[in-house]
This record gives sequence, C-alpha cells and structure tokens, in this order.
Amino acid sequence: MASVTLKHIKKIYDNKVTAVQDFNLEIQDKEFVVFVGPSGCGKSTTLRMIAGLEDISEGELFIGDRLVNDVEPKDRDIAMVFQNYALYPHITVYENLAFSLRIRKMNNEEIHRRVCQAADILGITEYLGRKPKALSGGQRQRVAIGRAIVREPQVFLMDEPLSNLDAKLRNQMRAEIILLRKRLDTTFIYVTHDQTEAMTLGDRIVIMKDGFIQQVGTPQEVFETPHNLFVAGFIGSPQMNIFEAELTRDGDVYSVEVQGMKLQLEGDRAVCLRERNVQSQKVLLGVRPEHVSIRFDGGENAVSGTVTVNEMMGSELHLHVAAGAEKNVILRVPTIDLTPEQRASLNAGNQLNFSFASKVVQLFDPETEQSLLWGGAAE
Repeated sequence: MASVTLKHIKKIYDNKVTAVQDFNLEIQDKEFVVFVGPSGCGKSTTLRMIAGLEDISEGELFIGDRLVNDVEPKDRDIAMVFQNYALYPHITVYENLAFSLRIRKMNNEEIHRRVCQAADILGITEYLGRKPKALSGGQRQRVAIGRAIVREPQVFLMDEPLSNLDAKLRNQMRAEIILLRKRLDTTFIYVTHDQTEAMTLGDRIVIMKDGFIQQVGTPQEVFETPHNLFVAGFIGSPQMNIFEAELTRDGDVYSVEVQGMKLQLEGDRAVCLRERNVQSQKVLLGVRPEHVSIRFDGGENAVSGTVTVNEMMGSELHLHVAAGAEKNVILRVPTIDLTPEQRASLNAGNQLNFSFASKVVQLFDPETEQSLLWGGAAE
C-alpha cells in the first residue's frame, strides 16, 4: 500500500489550455479520496496524470516515496477502473480478469487464485464462463473492478465508474464499493461529478473548479463549513439558498438582516467573525433547504413569500418559493407531521412565512465570494 503526494502539479496542453493549476495534495496510505466537480474542472485529467496516461507539465508526483513523473504506467503499481468498463468482448470474464496477470507471465496457479478471489469478493463467480455481452451493466462494472483487484496494486484509481448505470444500480454499486474498500483496505482515488457519490464514499473530498482546488475536507467539513460560494452551492441537494443581506456589528455583537428578518449571530459564527475582525457590510447569506422552517403560526420576524412549485417527494415536499428578490428559494418540508390543512396551505399560489436559525447560516463576501466565517483570513 502507498501514499500519493502531488506537489504543484500543473497540466498545460499543446494548445496552451491549462487544465490543472498548482494542484497540491497529500493522500494518506489506505485513504479513500474523491475528486469531485463539474465537467471540465480538471478532476479526470489529474487522475490520468497519477495513472501516467497524461504527462505532467509541471510539479512532482510521488507514489509512496518514489518520484514517478517519468515512470511508465505499467510500472507505477496502480490499477484503474474506467467509466466505459474497457472489457475485451471476445473473451470470457475469467480471461478478462486474468489478462493482465498473463501479460506479467504469472504462473497459472497464482492467476487462478487471484481471479477466483476477486470473483468471490465481487459476487461474479457464476459469470466467469460468460462473455461481457451476456452481462448487465452492473455485472460488467464488477468485472472491470475485478480486473483492478487481481493486480493487487498499491493504489486504486476509479474514473466515474458508476456514471453509465441507472439510479438503482448506482445506489447498489456505491454500497458495494464501500464494502469493497473495507475488504481491500488500500488507497483509493475516485473521480465523480456526482456530489452524492463523493459524500457517501470519501474519507476526504477534493472539490475542484476550473483546474483549481476549491476546498479539501471530510464530507461533514465541506457540508458544514464551505470556504466559498461555489462549494456551498455544489455540495448539498437541493443546493443552498442564497439571499442578499446586511451584516451589522455593534461592538462584539453581530446581527444579520434579510428581507425584514433579523437574527443575532451567536456561538461559533460570532466567534469567527470577531476573530477575523469582520465589520458591518453587505453579505450573501446562505441557508440549506433542510434548515428552513415554515412559520404556520404567523409572520413575526420571518420572511414572506409565494409558493410557485410544490414537488411531492414522498417523505417530504420540495417547495419553490418566490421571496422578494429571490425567485427560487427551496424548502424541504417533512410530510409526516403535516396536518391536512397545513398541507393544503402549501399549494402553488399560496402565501407562506418561513425562518431559519442563526446557527445554520453561512456568510459570504459579495465580491470575492469567499466565506466570512471559514477558510482563510478575512480581508
């Protein structure tokens, strides 16, 4: 097993397009790290540089203590699982699993042991005699993962391995990858554009945009303490609501006013603002849909709005609300405790009032879009 260290990694293509900018990260031995971000953010390019499938323009890449910038992919002791399975269609599952081992001229007894072990781990023993075309998408992806397992590499690389599967299979395969990780206990680097995969799989998440790292942290850290507006909006589903607001400082006391609702900031948020010496200013206030509460009892110190869309999701409603300048505020409302009268009052076209607690708000600078609470020092 091995750590992976990237120091000032940069990728510039021949057409002068820079895909990855000054990428710095240390991945610990046996850690599961997920690169996540929108299409074109540089996450797959970074993975391919680790694999040796893309040249590194600048910087240093270490696997363990070995500098591998100029080491051939086959000599890096890594294994990669691709989005499109990359199976040989004309040979059986057994031979697909055994192929890389035969290239290494491994003896047949060891090949058989590794293939059978991988098939057992992935639950594909009964398919060893079949060809890939006779398998479902989920079964083919298991075979692709099995080809990586048999190599017993120091590092597993996975490039959007679940993106070709339907929603039910993706959920199932996510759970299987979690179990697989526990059984193999090795280093995983996983690329996805799906923030749900990132949150459920990763020990740490690397959020990328336009070739730059935006934030690195545990799933809980990036969810609760986003360092900028992009991270706040990217992590969480539905995405965070953003309001224009006014932050006021009176001595050591901070309050924020948004559309007539005034909240005094307390606890860690007040401490962070004082430590960073944040002054009174206009801010962008963020609050997640699940942290917004409907005020059926009235509108005192609350925000008023009109329901535009009511989406029934089963255990909860997703309400889209037009509130002042914000035309699409989203509320997640559990249905279990709603009375029939309350549920009827939430139909499209009806007025409602909502509020949220100061302990859940995020505050961002409108110009820099950086958090006023977390990350670097305040300006």
